Amino acid sequence: MNGLNPELMRGSLDLMVLSVLSDGSKYGYLIQQRLREASDELVDLKAGTLYPILHKLEKAKLVRSRWDETTGRKRKWYELTAAGKKQLGHRVAEWQRYVACLKQILGPLADAAPA
Repeated sequence: MNGLNPELMRGSLDLMVLSVLSDGSKYGYLIQQRLREASDELVDLKAGTLYPILHKLEKAKLVRSRWDETTGRKRKWYELTAAGKKQLGHRVAEWQRYVACLKQILGPLADAAPA
């Protein structure tokens, strides 16, 4: 299977982007690259998906952006705000509860090797 089911990922994309920004500011390509690396290439977020997420997070004041040219190229960098860090903590806790619930429902199937 190449990648993850888009239906499963849809509800987690904000969390993934916030998480990638938790260790410092990044521009779009670095965010995409980090998501690919951290997921063993299962998450390959295209620019057409990433930038609307970043704009939505910025509008919600969870992320702020700034333009920078010190790398020799004009790039828009994104970083978490204090509200974004707080929201990330809440979403991680919520995700952990969800995974525990799903494992409980799946029972022994949750630990079965993939077919």
